[in-house]
Amino acid sequence: MMTGIKIAVVDDHPLFREGVTRSFGEIEDFEMVGEGGSRDDALRIVRELCPDVMLMDISMPGNGLEAIAEALDHCPDLKIVMLTVSETSEDIATALKLGAKGYVLKGVGSRGLADVVRTVASGESYVSPALSARLIAGLSASPPKPDLLSELTDREQEVLRLVASGLSNKRVARELDLHEKTVKHHMTRILSKLKVTNRTEAALALRDATDQRSATERPQP
Repeated sequence: MMTGIKIAVVDDHPLFREGVTRSFGEIEDFEMVGEGGSRDDALRIVRELCPDVMLMDISMPGNGLEAIAEALDHCPDLKIVMLTVSETSEDIATALKLGAKGYVLKGVGSRGLADVVRTVASGESYVSPALSARLIAGLSASPPKPDLLSELTDREQEVLRLVASGLSNKRVARELDLHEKTVKHHMTRILSKLKVTNRTEAALALRDATDQRSATERPQP
């Protein structure tokens, strides 16, 4: 019998925190196990409860970004989702680099947020598509990797392009009429071949390789 996904919410705005807690408390496969309003609260919850997923704001006492690494030291299996109003590429990149598995803006609806929680709880990463595109556009271009991209099979390139457009594994599976496990297998091979660690880096590699190919194929004056 499956147990519910154990979730904690850490945000210094009580009304927002209570709203998320109340909404998630009504979802059958979710179990709310803790809430707080600061970095210290986040670390206390992790030490005492080690939830499956923690939703955490950036702009709170102690700074949410400062809590990520220490929280993961205490509970390596914890999946952290930054739930914030910050749209800066620097905050997104820092959160992902420190180990957060998700980055979502507070304007998301309760159903969409529930889908994000299920996504990261299953082991995937998630960044809102608009933020992912902004991050990719804002990052300094990494060395082009057309040689690595050419190692992908046609199916793997197809999967990567859909993932780079912001689709989850489940949505990609639906688009390509595949099993979700098959898509996960493709993504594992894609990350390995591109020598990257997450979906955002894979999307960036795709962008660089595509730009490089376009430049190569462009007619010379």
